[in-house]
Amino acid sequence: MKALQLDTFWQLINEKLERWVEASIKHLPNIAVAIFIAMAFGLLAKIVGNLAHRVLSRTFDSTQIVGLLTSIIKVAIATAGIFIALDFIGLRGTVTSLLAGAGIVGLAIGFAFQDITENLIAGIAMGVRKPFQIGDVIEAEGVFGNVEAINLRNTHVMTFFGQREIIPNKILFRNILTNYSVNGHRRVEVPVGISYADDPQQAAEVLTEAVNEFDFVIRKEETGVWAESFGDSSINLLVWFWIEYPGEPGFLAARHQVIVAIQRALSDANILIPFPIRTLDFGAKGGEKLNAMLNDSVLPQNQTDDGASQPSASEDDNSPGDDS
Repeated sequence: MKALQLDTFWQLINEKLERWVEASIKHLPNIAVAIFIAMAFGLLAKIVGNLAHRVLSRTFDSTQIVGLLTSIIKVAIATAGIFIALDFIGLRGTVTSLLAGAGIVGLAIGFAFQDITENLIAGIAMGVRKPFQIGDVIEAEGVFGNVEAINLRNTHVMTFFGQREIIPNKILFRNILTNYSVNGHRRVEVPVGISYADDPQQAAEVLTEAVNEFDFVIRKEETGVWAESFGDSSINLLVWFWIEYPGEPGFLAARHQVIVAIQRALSDANILIPFPIRTLDFGAKGGEKLNAMLNDSVLPQNQTDDGASQPSASEDDNSPGDDS
């Protein structure tokens, strides 16, 4: 009985193997063509990937972005070749299942790594738009400094305090970004106050001449001095001028040199930069003269002193010693 069952088992296996061999022989041309298609698409992916790498290198500054996009292109072409090869040998259902599974997996990964995906997309978008390059001076979300590296997920900025800030690309992509290196120049503003006794027009001429003496000041015809407001003890002026930026001597150094020159020029022109002072004007409309206020405060005191001294005098006059 056992021998009969074993013979039946081997017979089934032989029949199954024969069917597979017959099917393989029957589909051998299709399998060969499918293998050729897969190899051809693999070679095509390599060629197109190399061409794409050259083109993308001219568009993007980040090698990581170029590498990622090149890999995506290669994988997409190779995957397309595999699906076409599977469909060619009659495995269309397998192709459909693989596509459906890939879609579900991609959706799950997208939700699970939403933040990472958003930063990657923002990095690629910034690579296309190029709002800044390595070496530019930028300011965003309170971070101010030089761009050191641009990666897929983040950007490295070295602040002027010597700190390296790593900013996610989605923050740079969503929020306001200031690039000080795009135009190649920057305006510097210096506030200064002069006395009310001095002429603002004369001060403006003196300051303009003093500022334009510096070689680092560009667009000298646009150097200006403007009266801003009336302060408590001074007329407030605003001096502005243009410098190359980034460049020498730099923003802070240029501002420092101009402030020193402003103080020296105003001093040579006998124009006062006043200290904070307070003027008490008792003679203004609705007020009193100072002497009148002093008299009003002194007279009652004198009367009080006189009234206190009179009883003492009368007591002295009526003392018993005088009657004798």
